[in-house]
Amino acid sequence: MSAFKFLIPALSFLVVACNSKSNNTNTETPKVIDNKYAFAYQLNGKIVASNADTTKQVSFGGATDPAISPDGNKLAYTVNDSLNNRTIWVADMVSKSQSQLNVKNKNYYGAIWSPSGNQIAFSIFNEKAIWKVGVIKTDNSGYIILDSTSELNFYSPSWKNENQLIAHDLKKLYTLDLNGKVVDAVNLADLIGKDFSISSNDNFFYSRDGKKLIFNAGNKDILPGLTGSGEAVYLLDLATKQVKRISPQGITVPSLFVTANDKIVYSGMGKPFTTSKIYTTDLDGTHIIVFVDKGDNPSAN
Repeated sequence: MSAFKFLIPALSFLVVACNSKSNNTNTETPKVIDNKYAFAYQLNGKIVASNADTTKQVSFGGATDPAISPDGNKLAYTVNDSLNNRTIWVADMVSKSQSQLNVKNKNYYGAIWSPSGNQIAFSIFNEKAIWKVGVIKTDNSGYIILDSTSELNFYSPSWKNENQLIAHDLKKLYTLDLNGKVVDAVNLADLIGKDFSISSNDNFFYSRDGKKLIFNAGNKDILPGLTGSGEAVYLLDLATKQVKRISPQGITVPSLFVTANDKIVYSGMGKPFTTSKIYTTDLDGTHIIVFVDKGDNPSAN
């Protein structure tokens, strides 16, 4: 076992490389080339990153919102300091170096890598107290805020493709290009129907071919013991306008991620709603696997 320390402002944490199995069960993900990191998640106040067969892991505290890069060599995460500022840092899992994103702001979080891994998008609170989408290149250059002058709030951004992102404001789903322009806006009620409730933390992802939309949303499930409404994962076929439930009954899903190769990964809680597990499935939702016995807020590649 080996250990090393990352020291960054307002945060000191220990990263440990292990050669033992984690608490994963029924994992059916492919092996990772060169044993690179394949997924990351939160567990008991820590972030855990692992390769696909769990023979190599790192974990550390003091951070949230893990986002593993497409090539498995970098990990972005949010740091909350003692002044309640939120900033994003990126750790190089090979060199063990780390750096803060070059963003002049005290409240930005929730990194998400572009499909190529060359850019990072995130949520940022601007000077007008409006939520926007920030984008920066992974060499820490080219920082911009998309649609910076409008009064629109954008929540939970994700990449539609390398040149466009999507985000919502609870009522509409927007497509933004990297010039900062809104190129499309559609009412969510018209898109997915009126049976769902959307929160700022709910996510939308396009499938790789752009023909399907995967999202999590509140529903009318009655789940005894759960405070608040339940949520589930759904898939919208954009051609037929049909919405299909992906996650099983009795499970509420607060966090969703979809990989570039259309693997759906989500954290869900069942009764008594005290512990989250991480599940994975394909777009059909017919083969659901418990990927991690205990964890939430997953990211994968």
